[in-house]
Amino acid sequence: MKSFQFKSKKIAYADNGAGPVVVLLHGFCEDKNMWDDFIKHLNGYRILRIDLPGFGESDVLKNTTIEEMAEVVKEMLHHEKVEKCNLIGHSMGGYVALAFAEKYKKMLTGIGLFHSHPFADNEDIKKRRIKSCDFMKRHGHFELLKQLVPRFFAPKFAKKNKDLINDLIFRASFYNPEGIIEAQNAMMLRKDRTTVLKNSNVPVLFIVGLEDLLFDLNEGLEQTYLPEIASIHLLEGVGHGGMFEAEKKTGKQVKMFLDFCYSFG
Repeated sequence: MKSFQFKSKKIAYADNGAGPVVVLLHGFCEDKNMWDDFIKHLNGYRILRIDLPGFGESDVLKNTTIEEMAEVVKEMLHHEKVEKCNLIGHSMGGYVALAFAEKYKKMLTGIGLFHSHPFADNEDIKKRRIKSCDFMKRHGHFELLKQLVPRFFAPKFAKKNKDLINDLIFRASFYNPEGIIEAQNAMMLRKDRTTVLKNSNVPVLFIVGLEDLLFDLNEGLEQTYLPEIASIHLLEGVGHGGMFEAEKKTGKQVKMFLDFCYSFG
């Protein structure tokens, strides 16, 4: 594990492999270790995996925003003297990738949205986030995680993989509850970034689970028309966790996308 300081707070990350740089960004209530098994499919690349603020081994940042999380990623790249990379973000990590792309597009060779999208929260989703935070304050974040994590997966997969779900819940139970609330607020306040995809001058990867319980399928399909160059994968029987539910398939899809991006550039 490596780390650096951002606003006097520790930010942790992992550095594996060699070659062109790929940054993997985890989602809400996840950390860099979610990619542990996945990265074996990305041979030939240097892979940086960061713990976004408040998750994994990284400290909480007060009043953080999706834009600030993107600045944290930029600081990691500066710390490692990386000038070009491909950003692959899962869920919340995709929001961070798009915020990064909006400000630092010249640093990118490609953008990957792994069960993610550019749209801002609508009012119903904002209400659910507020309700989720209120529930956690009353009952604790472990009770929230027991409800949330199983919904990362298609029902059939969740039923057959209870050990994986329990492991993810256990790992996330060590997060600072304050970091979970900060991330919810950051997502709730983020802006729409459809124009980032429309104006993208690099290829964009879309991985969409057709049984995603946390993601509007219509929005998932709508976004795929936005960029000029797109690699689109619609996965049957997959929910919000394709890197677990279809590890080999999605690993191959990401590897092919990376190879294309670096030949394209």
